[in-house]
Amino acid sequence: MGMFLNSIVPAERYKDIARTRFFVDKSLMIADLISAVMVDGQKYICITRPRRFGKSVMANMVAAYFGNAAESMSVFSRQKILVLNRDKNKYMNQYPVIYFDFSEIPEACSSYKEYLARILNGLKEDLRSAYPETAVDTQKAVWDILTEIFQFTRQKFVFVIDEWDAVFHMPFISSKDQREFLLFLKALLKDKGYVEFVYMTGILPIAKYSSGSEMNMFVEYDMATAENYGEYFGFLESEVDQLFEIYLSTTKQPKISRDDLEFWYDGYHTVSGKRLYNPRSVVCALTNNQLKSYWTSSGPYDECYYYIRNNVEDIRDDLAFMVSGEGVAVRIQEYAATASELITKNQIYSAMVVYGLLTYEDETGKVSIPNKELMDRFNELLLSNDSLGYIHNLARESEKMLAATLAGDTKTMAEILEFAHDTEAPVLAYNHETELAALVNLVYLSARDQYRVEREDKAGKGYVDFIFYPERKGADALILELKVDSTPEEALRQIREKGYARRFQGKLGEKQKYTGRILAVGISYDKKTKEHSCEVESIQEM
Repeated sequence: MGMFLNSIVPAERYKDIARTRFFVDKSLMIADLISAVMVDGQKYICITRPRRFGKSVMANMVAAYFGNAAESMSVFSRQKILVLNRDKNKYMNQYPVIYFDFSEIPEACSSYKEYLARILNGLKEDLRSAYPETAVDTQKAVWDILTEIFQFTRQKFVFVIDEWDAVFHMPFISSKDQREFLLFLKALLKDKGYVEFVYMTGILPIAKYSSGSEMNMFVEYDMATAENYGEYFGFLESEVDQLFEIYLSTTKQPKISRDDLEFWYDGYHTVSGKRLYNPRSVVCALTNNQLKSYWTSSGPYDECYYYIRNNVEDIRDDLAFMVSGEGVAVRIQEYAATASELITKNQIYSAMVVYGLLTYEDETGKVSIPNKELMDRFNELLLSNDSLGYIHNLARESEKMLAATLAGDTKTMAEILEFAHDTEAPVLAYNHETELAALVNLVYLSARDQYRVEREDKAGKGYVDFIFYPERKGADALILELKVDSTPEEALRQIREKGYARRFQGKLGEKQKYTGRILAVGISYDKKTKEHSCEVESIQEM
């Protein structure tokens, strides 16, 4: 057992995860991997996903299953790979595994030479200890040593590589170092007889860094364009259902509803159309019995802004639609994210999908903000960054708009809407109600701190434009209906006749009895007079 060869660490990590309350069995991926490698001869597999989508867990699982450093029957015997695929167990614990986590660095490391020396020296020492009969010469290149071992023993190795692209984000790594790293991986892995297969994960695709033949032996699978392995990264709807039942039966005072999990953490998609939840966020929320953003970032909004900063003018109109819950049509190139400079909208949105900041639905060809966890990031971006121009200015008016609505001050409401319209932004052309909805969402943006805002929600006998569910018991709830070339009175009549207020019986009744007012808000725009009109009334009957 060594640090890189036959390490028991991956197996122990996976065993620890498998024992947890909210573990999800994704072991059927091993069956797909066996078919790809042993049947189809696909020896080099790279799977890229956003952070916190289970890449390391799956890498540990692969190492635990195939590696012979530790017995694995005890952990896999009740998992799907063996329960449903008994024929696959002939591969379990049959290989020496070389496991690299490239995000790990030596203590006080300040150079690529030190970084790589830890890997090379460590692996050479592992090989010398494991194969004393081959008289390993540690002065030779590690690939030469592996070749000699293979020729002497006919032993093949499984390579499991986690966070393969971590080296490209380290401050002490130069562009020359990056090139040398790619050549190191090529020399170690490409066309080597000692390689049984290589399973590699990371965030960004190989093409982001490799311009030619260094790494062209890999078949890459990403979340946006590749169907294979899609359901193994992220939680499926049925898997979240199972976790929620465990949560209800094991938590003393559950504070989270099933709808909450969907609203906060759902919204991603596999290429085949299955919905995916952010796995880390779901597990953290259920474990802590608390809904909040578990998405990690270097700052409150700078990560979102990083990708749009080179083309703010083209992006900001789309942001107005996306924060109102609409999708934006885009052509996801197979890693337009690989461009060194993100300039075009296709490049920018492709990169944001790669990093999990946006979701892409192949059926509609649109990108959108997946859930509340990410929506909060974009809201903060709009409120905090004045380079977004009119979008930022409108968002800043949102506190006044909410206060005026709660007070029934329809004059101020109309004035704020007039101010918004006077910006003469393209998004405010009002060709249909979607554009009016985008504007309304902006001028109520700050309400998201106090309300759960849902767009086109099923309510009563139809779908209401917006419902604002208060987070605080006793606060006023809002039902917004929008009209173009009509009247706010007509909007209020629709709210009453279609019984939209009944939605509160289910939504809030799940956790608490609703005690506040329900305010019906009608907003209209007349194309001829170019005027906005607003009406607010309290609904007593549900």
